[in-house]
Amino acid sequence: MSSVLVVLEQQGGKWHRMSWEALAAGAELAGKLGLSVDAAVVGKGVGTLAGEAAQKSIGKVYAVDHDLLASYTADGYTAALEQLIQQTKPAFVLFPHTYQVRDFAPKLATRFDRVLVSDVISIEAAGSGVTFVRQLFQGKLNANFAASTGAFASIQAGAFRAESLAAGTAEVVNFAPSVDASVIRIQAEAPFRESSRAVDLTAAEIIVSVGRGIKEQDNIPVVEELAAALGAELAASRPICDAGWLPMERQVGSSGQTVSPKVYIAVGISGAIQHLVGMKGSKAIVAINKDENAPIFEVADYGIVGDLFEVVPALVAEVKKAKA
Repeated sequence: MSSVLVVLEQQGGKWHRMSWEALAAGAELAGKLGLSVDAAVVGKGVGTLAGEAAQKSIGKVYAVDHDLLASYTADGYTAALEQLIQQTKPAFVLFPHTYQVRDFAPKLATRFDRVLVSDVISIEAAGSGVTFVRQLFQGKLNANFAASTGAFASIQAGAFRAESLAAGTAEVVNFAPSVDASVIRIQAEAPFRESSRAVDLTAAEIIVSVGRGIKEQDNIPVVEELAAALGAELAASRPICDAGWLPMERQVGSSGQTVSPKVYIAVGISGAIQHLVGMKGSKAIVAINKDENAPIFEVADYGIVGDLFEVVPALVAEVKKAKA
Protein backbone atom coordinates (compact mmCIF):
# COMPACT_ATOMS: atom_id res chain seq x y z
CA MET A 1 0.00 0.00 0.00
CA SER A 2 1.89 3.01 -1.25
CA SER A 3 -0.73 5.49 -2.42
CA VAL A 4 -3.90 7.41 -1.65
CA LEU A 5 -6.54 6.75 -4.29
CA VAL A 6 -9.03 9.53 -5.09
CA VAL A 7 -12.11 8.57 -7.08
CA LEU A 8 -13.05 11.56 -9.24
CA GLU A 9 -16.60 12.17 -10.43
CA GLN A 10 -17.73 13.03 -13.93
CA GLN A 11 -21.16 13.19 -15.49
CA GLY A 12 -21.72 13.26 -19.21
CA GLY A 13 -18.04 13.89 -19.86
CA LYS A 14 -17.91 16.90 -17.54
CA TRP A 15 -16.09 17.03 -14.22
CA HIS A 16 -17.90 17.57 -10.96
CA ARG A 17 -15.99 20.51 -9.49
CA MET A 18 -15.75 18.79 -6.10
CA SER A 19 -13.52 16.15 -7.68
CA TRP A 20 -10.59 18.57 -7.56
CA GLU A 21 -11.25 19.43 -3.92
CA ALA A 22 -11.18 15.71 -3.07
CA LEU A 23 -7.95 15.35 -5.05
CA ALA A 24 -6.46 18.24 -3.07
CA ALA A 25 -7.42 16.41 0.14
CA GLY A 26 -5.79 13.25 -1.19
CA ALA A 27 -2.61 15.12 -2.09
CA GLU A 28 -2.46 16.64 1.40
CA LEU A 29 -2.97 13.27 3.08
CA ALA A 30 -0.42 11.58 0.83
CA GLY A 31 2.11 14.32 1.60
CA LYS A 32 1.65 13.85 5.34
CA LEU A 33 2.15 10.09 5.05
CA GLY A 34 4.95 10.15 2.52
CA LEU A 35 2.81 8.40 -0.10
CA SER A 36 1.88 9.13 -3.69
CA VAL A 37 -1.63 10.17 -4.69
CA ASP A 38 -3.43 8.50 -7.60
CA ALA A 39 -6.78 9.24 -9.20
CA ALA A 40 -9.48 7.19 -10.90
CA VAL A 41 -12.22 8.24 -13.28
CA VAL A 42 -15.05 5.83 -14.12
CA GLY A 43 -17.26 5.65 -17.19
CA LYS A 44 -17.22 4.87 -20.90
CA GLY A 45 -14.72 6.63 -23.16
CA VAL A 46 -13.05 8.45 -20.28
CA GLY A 47 -9.61 8.66 -21.89
CA THR A 48 -9.86 12.41 -22.52
CA LEU A 49 -10.94 13.08 -18.96
CA ALA A 50 -8.13 10.92 -17.64
CA GLY A 51 -5.72 12.96 -19.73
CA GLU A 52 -7.04 16.17 -18.16
CA ALA A 53 -6.60 14.76 -14.66
CA ALA A 54 -3.08 13.70 -15.59
CA GLN A 55 -2.14 17.37 -15.88
CA LYS A 56 -2.05 17.51 -12.09
CA SER A 57 1.02 16.69 -10.02
CA ILE A 58 -0.04 13.19 -9.03
CA GLY A 59 1.25 9.67 -9.62
CA LYS A 60 -1.21 7.82 -11.86
CA VAL A 61 -4.67 8.30 -13.29
CA TYR A 62 -6.70 5.14 -13.81
CA ALA A 63 -9.17 5.32 -16.69
CA VAL A 64 -11.77 2.76 -15.53
CA ASP A 65 -13.58 2.16 -18.80
CA HIS A 66 -16.41 -0.22 -19.74
CA ASP A 67 -19.52 -0.07 -21.92
CA LEU A 68 -21.74 -0.89 -18.92
CA LEU A 69 -20.38 2.13 -17.07
CA ALA A 70 -21.67 4.62 -19.65
CA SER A 71 -24.60 5.40 -17.34
CA TYR A 72 -24.06 5.55 -13.61
CA THR A 73 -25.38 2.69 -11.47
CA ALA A 74 -24.31 1.84 -7.95
CA ASP A 75 -23.89 -1.81 -8.95
CA GLY A 76 -21.68 -1.05 -11.94
CA TYR A 77 -19.46 1.49 -10.18
CA THR A 78 -19.08 -0.74 -7.14
CA ALA A 79 -18.09 -3.76 -9.22
CA ALA A 80 -15.56 -1.78 -11.29
CA LEU A 81 -13.94 0.07 -8.39
CA GLU A 82 -13.82 -3.05 -6.24
CA GLN A 83 -11.59 -4.66 -8.87
CA LEU A 84 -9.39 -1.56 -9.15
CA ILE A 85 -8.91 -1.34 -5.39
CA GLN A 86 -8.16 -5.05 -5.13
CA GLN A 87 -5.44 -4.66 -7.76
CA THR A 88 -3.87 -1.38 -6.60
CA LYS A 89 -4.31 -1.86 -2.81
CA PRO A 90 -4.29 1.85 -1.87
CA ALA A 91 -3.63 2.93 1.70
CA PHE A 92 -6.76 5.12 1.71
CA VAL A 93 -9.62 5.79 -0.70
CA LEU A 94 -11.18 9.27 -0.90
CA PHE A 95 -14.24 10.60 -2.74
CA PRO A 96 -15.95 13.97 -3.15
CA HIS A 97 -19.03 14.06 -0.90
CA THR A 98 -21.65 14.14 -3.68
CA TYR A 99 -25.09 12.59 -4.05
CA GLN A 100 -23.63 9.94 -6.33
CA VAL A 101 -20.89 9.01 -3.88
CA ARG A 102 -23.41 8.78 -1.06
CA ASP A 103 -25.26 6.25 -3.19
CA PHE A 104 -22.47 3.79 -4.02
CA ALA A 105 -19.51 4.42 -1.69
CA PRO A 106 -21.00 2.77 1.43
CA LYS A 107 -21.71 -0.32 -0.66
CA LEU A 108 -18.13 -0.29 -1.98
CA ALA A 109 -16.61 0.18 1.49
CA THR A 110 -18.67 -2.76 2.78
CA ARG A 111 -17.10 -5.01 0.14
CA PHE A 112 -13.81 -4.48 1.98
CA ASP A 113 -15.37 -4.70 5.45
CA ARG A 114 -14.67 -1.00 6.01
CA VAL A 115 -16.77 1.93 7.12
CA LEU A 116 -17.08 5.12 5.12
CA VAL A 117 -16.30 8.27 7.10
CA SER A 118 -18.48 10.81 5.33
CA ASP A 119 -18.40 14.59 4.93
CA VAL A 120 -14.84 14.99 6.24
CA ILE A 121 -13.72 18.59 6.85
CA SER A 122 -10.05 17.97 7.70
CA ILE A 123 -7.49 15.20 7.94
CA GLU A 124 -4.84 14.88 10.60
CA ALA A 125 -1.91 12.51 10.35
CA ALA A 126 0.87 11.59 12.75
CA GLY A 127 3.28 8.86 11.81
CA SER A 128 1.22 6.19 10.10
CA GLY A 129 -1.95 7.12 11.97
CA VAL A 130 -4.76 9.11 10.35
CA THR A 131 -7.70 10.94 11.91
CA PHE A 132 -10.65 12.09 9.84
CA VAL A 133 -12.56 15.05 11.29
CA ARG A 134 -16.27 15.55 10.60
CA GLN A 135 -18.96 17.73 12.15
CA LEU A 136 -21.88 16.65 14.31
CA PHE A 137 -25.07 18.37 15.50
CA GLN A 138 -25.11 20.87 12.64
CA GLY A 139 -21.51 21.88 13.19
CA LYS A 140 -21.69 22.40 16.95
CA LEU A 141 -19.15 19.63 17.55
CA ASN A 142 -16.20 18.19 15.66
CA ALA A 143 -15.72 14.43 15.91
CA ASN A 144 -12.37 12.71 15.34
CA PHE A 145 -12.40 9.27 13.73
CA ALA A 146 -9.16 7.30 13.99
CA ALA A 147 -8.76 5.43 10.71
CA SER A 148 -6.72 2.36 9.97
CA THR A 149 -5.07 1.63 6.65
CA GLY A 150 -7.59 0.86 3.94
CA ALA A 151 -10.22 3.32 5.22
CA PHE A 152 -12.70 5.13 2.96
CA ALA A 153 -13.75 8.78 3.34
CA SER A 154 -15.72 11.43 1.45
CA ILE A 155 -14.66 15.08 1.51
CA GLN A 156 -17.04 17.95 2.31
CA ALA A 157 -17.49 20.66 -0.31
CA GLY A 158 -15.24 23.64 0.33
CA ALA A 159 -13.13 21.89 2.97
CA PHE A 160 -10.05 21.75 0.71
CA ARG A 161 -8.99 24.15 -2.02
CA ALA A 162 -8.67 22.82 -5.53
CA GLU A 163 -6.19 25.53 -6.50
CA SER A 164 -3.65 24.01 -4.12
CA LEU A 165 -3.08 21.27 -6.69
CA ALA A 166 0.13 21.78 -8.60
CA ALA A 167 0.40 21.18 -12.34
CA GLY A 168 2.30 18.14 -13.48
CA THR A 169 2.34 15.15 -15.78
CA ALA A 170 0.90 11.89 -14.49
CA GLU A 171 0.83 8.44 -16.07
CA VAL A 172 -2.53 7.38 -17.50
CA VAL A 173 -3.29 3.70 -16.91
CA ASN A 174 -6.19 2.09 -18.78
CA PHE A 175 -8.12 -0.27 -16.53
CA ALA A 176 -10.77 -2.52 -18.07
CA PRO A 177 -12.86 -4.09 -15.29
CA SER A 178 -14.83 -7.28 -15.77
CA VAL A 179 -18.45 -6.20 -15.43
CA ASP A 180 -21.27 -8.54 -16.37
CA ALA A 181 -24.71 -7.20 -17.25
CA SER A 182 -26.27 -9.57 -14.71
CA VAL A 183 -24.52 -7.67 -11.92
CA ILE A 184 -26.37 -4.45 -12.70
CA ARG A 185 -29.84 -4.70 -11.20
CA ILE A 186 -30.86 -1.09 -11.76
CA GLN A 187 -32.21 0.33 -14.98
CA ALA A 188 -30.85 3.86 -15.26
CA GLU A 189 -33.30 6.58 -16.19
CA ALA A 190 -32.56 10.06 -17.46
CA PRO A 191 -30.47 11.92 -14.88
CA PHE A 192 -32.09 14.58 -12.72
CA ARG A 193 -31.58 18.02 -14.20
CA GLU A 194 -31.92 21.19 -12.21
CA SER A 195 -33.80 24.04 -13.81
CA SER A 196 -31.43 26.52 -15.41
CA ARG A 197 -30.33 29.35 -13.18
CA ALA A 198 -30.35 32.95 -14.25
CA VAL A 199 -27.50 33.53 -11.79
CA ASP A 200 -24.46 31.28 -11.49
CA LEU A 201 -22.89 32.33 -8.21
CA THR A 202 -20.15 29.73 -8.61
CA ALA A 203 -18.58 31.88 -11.34
CA ALA A 204 -18.55 35.10 -9.28
CA GLU A 205 -15.23 36.47 -8.05
CA ILE A 206 -16.84 38.74 -5.44
CA ILE A 207 -20.08 37.99 -3.57
CA VAL A 208 -21.97 40.18 -1.13
CA SER A 209 -24.35 37.99 0.84
CA VAL A 210 -27.13 39.19 3.13
CA GLY A 211 -28.75 37.52 6.12
CA ARG A 212 -31.50 38.13 8.65
CA GLY A 213 -29.63 41.08 10.10
CA ILE A 214 -31.09 43.14 7.25
CA LYS A 215 -34.41 42.97 9.20
CA GLU A 216 -36.85 43.56 6.34
CA GLN A 217 -37.13 43.38 2.57
CA ASP A 218 -37.21 47.16 2.18
CA ASN A 219 -33.61 47.27 3.48
CA ILE A 220 -32.20 44.99 0.76
CA PRO A 221 -31.07 48.03 -1.33
CA VAL A 222 -28.51 48.78 1.41
CA VAL A 223 -26.50 45.66 0.45
CA GLU A 224 -27.42 45.93 -3.23
CA GLU A 225 -25.58 49.24 -3.31
CA LEU A 226 -22.45 47.62 -1.84
CA ALA A 227 -22.60 44.80 -4.39
CA ALA A 228 -23.00 47.31 -7.22
CA ALA A 229 -20.07 49.42 -5.98
CA LEU A 230 -17.80 46.34 -5.85
CA GLY A 231 -19.05 44.81 -9.10
CA ALA A 232 -20.15 41.80 -7.04
CA GLU A 233 -23.01 39.32 -7.23
CA LEU A 234 -25.70 39.60 -4.57
CA ALA A 235 -26.45 36.44 -2.58
CA ALA A 236 -28.30 35.51 0.59
CA SER A 237 -28.74 32.99 3.37
CA ARG A 238 -31.74 30.68 3.30
CA PRO A 239 -34.13 32.73 5.51
CA ILE A 240 -33.91 35.64 3.07
CA CYS A 241 -34.80 33.44 0.09
CA ASP A 242 -37.46 31.50 2.00
CA ALA A 243 -39.13 34.81 2.81
CA GLY A 244 -39.13 35.71 -0.89
CA TRP A 245 -36.97 38.78 -0.39
CA LEU A 246 -34.49 37.48 -3.00
CA PRO A 247 -34.87 34.68 -5.59
CA MET A 248 -33.99 31.13 -4.49
CA GLU A 249 -31.24 31.04 -7.14
CA ARG A 250 -29.29 33.52 -5.00
CA GLN A 251 -29.22 31.27 -1.95
CA VAL A 252 -25.83 30.08 -0.67
CA GLY A 253 -25.65 27.04 1.58
CA SER A 254 -26.25 23.32 1.84
CA SER A 255 -29.64 23.65 0.10
CA GLY A 256 -28.46 26.39 -2.27
CA GLN A 257 -25.30 27.03 -4.26
CA THR A 258 -21.79 26.23 -3.02
CA VAL A 259 -19.40 29.05 -3.89
CA SER A 260 -15.69 29.81 -3.59
CA PRO A 261 -15.15 33.42 -4.75
CA LYS A 262 -12.03 35.47 -4.19
CA VAL A 263 -13.97 37.63 -1.70
CA TYR A 264 -17.15 36.74 0.20
CA ILE A 265 -18.75 39.51 2.26
CA ALA A 266 -21.31 38.23 4.76
CA VAL A 267 -23.61 41.03 5.88
CA GLY A 268 -25.86 40.33 8.86
CA ILE A 269 -25.30 36.57 8.61
CA SER A 270 -24.86 34.72 11.90
CA GLY A 271 -23.12 31.72 10.36
CA ALA A 272 -25.29 28.61 10.71
CA ILE A 273 -23.49 25.46 9.55
CA GLN A 274 -25.89 25.09 6.61
CA HIS A 275 -24.67 28.44 5.29
CA LEU A 276 -20.99 27.89 6.12
CA VAL A 277 -20.96 24.67 4.08
CA GLY A 278 -21.80 26.71 1.00
CA MET A 279 -19.17 29.46 1.33
CA LYS A 280 -16.29 28.48 3.59
CA GLY A 281 -14.13 27.63 0.58
CA SER A 282 -13.99 31.34 -0.29
CA LYS A 283 -10.46 32.76 -0.57
CA ALA A 284 -11.18 35.69 1.76
CA ILE A 285 -14.22 36.04 4.00
CA VAL A 286 -15.34 39.39 5.41
CA ALA A 287 -18.05 39.31 8.09
CA ILE A 288 -20.17 42.25 9.25
CA ASN A 289 -22.32 41.53 12.29
CA LYS A 290 -23.24 43.40 15.45
CA ASP A 291 -22.98 40.20 17.53
CA GLU A 292 -19.31 39.68 18.35
CA ASN A 293 -20.04 36.04 19.24
CA ALA A 294 -21.66 35.18 15.91
CA PRO A 295 -20.26 31.89 14.49
CA ILE A 296 -19.47 33.62 11.19
CA PHE A 297 -16.46 35.26 12.83
CA GLU A 298 -14.90 31.82 13.41
CA VAL A 299 -14.38 31.38 9.66
CA ALA A 300 -13.91 35.03 8.70
CA ASP A 301 -10.53 36.39 7.64
CA TYR A 302 -11.72 39.92 8.47
CA GLY A 303 -14.48 40.80 10.90
CA ILE A 304 -16.33 44.04 11.56
CA VAL A 305 -18.41 44.11 14.75
CA GLY A 306 -20.98 46.80 14.17
CA ASP A 307 -24.40 47.78 12.89
CA LEU A 308 -24.59 46.92 9.20
CA PHE A 309 -26.76 49.99 8.59
CA GLU A 310 -23.78 52.11 9.63
CA VAL A 311 -20.93 49.93 8.32
CA VAL A 312 -22.23 49.14 4.83
CA PRO A 313 -22.95 52.76 3.74
CA ALA A 314 -19.48 53.73 5.02
CA LEU A 315 -17.93 50.93 2.94
CA VAL A 316 -19.87 52.03 -0.12
CA ALA A 317 -18.60 55.57 0.28
CA GLU A 318 -15.00 54.38 0.62
CA VAL A 319 -15.25 52.09 -2.42
CA LYS A 320 -16.68 54.90 -4.55
CA LYS A 321 -13.96 57.25 -3.30
CA ALA A 322 -11.27 54.71 -4.21
CA LYS A 323 -12.71 54.33 -7.71
CA ALA A 324 -13.05 58.07 -8.32
